[in-house]
Amino acid sequence: MNDTSTPAIGTIHLHKAGHVGTIEFDNQAKFNAMNYDMWVGLPQLIQACVDDPEVRLIVLTGAGEKAFVSGADISQFGEKRNGGDAAEEYNRATEAAYASVLDCPKPALAKIRGICMGGGLGLALNCDVRICSADSKFRMPAGRLGLGYAMPGIQRFLEVIGAAHTADLFFSARIFGADDAHHMGLVKQVLAPDQFDAGVHDYIGMVCGNAPLTLAAAKRAMLELRKAPADRDVALVQKMVQACFASEDYKEGRKAFAEKRMPQFKGR
Repeated sequence: MNDTSTPAIGTIHLHKAGHVGTIEFDNQAKFNAMNYDMWVGLPQLIQACVDDPEVRLIVLTGAGEKAFVSGADISQFGEKRNGGDAAEEYNRATEAAYASVLDCPKPALAKIRGICMGGGLGLALNCDVRICSADSKFRMPAGRLGLGYAMPGIQRFLEVIGAAHTADLFFSARIFGADDAHHMGLVKQVLAPDQFDAGVHDYIGMVCGNAPLTLAAAKRAMLELRKAPADRDVALVQKMVQACFASEDYKEGRKAFAEKRMPQFKGR
């Protein structure tokens, strides 16, 4: 599929190339801080990737070299987050944006370069996999801003990095680097800045070269396992697993393995 782009919604752009949908946060004057329009636009672009049968992986990244997302644009807080209906509307927009990433049925990768703080850190953690450049800087500054952090967000931190690291980040509000992020399990891999784009490209290639039905079944199982046992749709997961074994891709995978070649999966 040829590279195509949608018009920006606020300052978010969706670029589609091959089997990858890349969502780029672009507010470089403020280190890609998320304004209200960006929060509102994110679920729409996630859904566009979900609805596109060609897209196998969604990548979230920041424009430029300095930041993934530095957090929410606090210059709007006085107008849009100062109590009352406006604050409720703003909070609903951020909650929907976070949920669109966390509940996405397709694999999501955070490609992190530079500053990743506050709301940006929350967005990154809601992705399935995170890869960062060695010069990245992270922070959860809620304690310095007097903000309350919603329980679902805290839960996600606990799931990804555990109770001790979550407590440290929220209680200290300290800035930490890529090696510390890797040590606590916040990122899967740290790459040198001059190898970052190539390394992420290689990882994307590995994911997109795999069977789409298998990716979908694994992601659905992960989503269901996050739920309380009584709320899990085990039957749906089993149906998706069975669909993998009944697919043309499964036949192709076995044939390619026997012939010692790369499989060519079609998603059916």
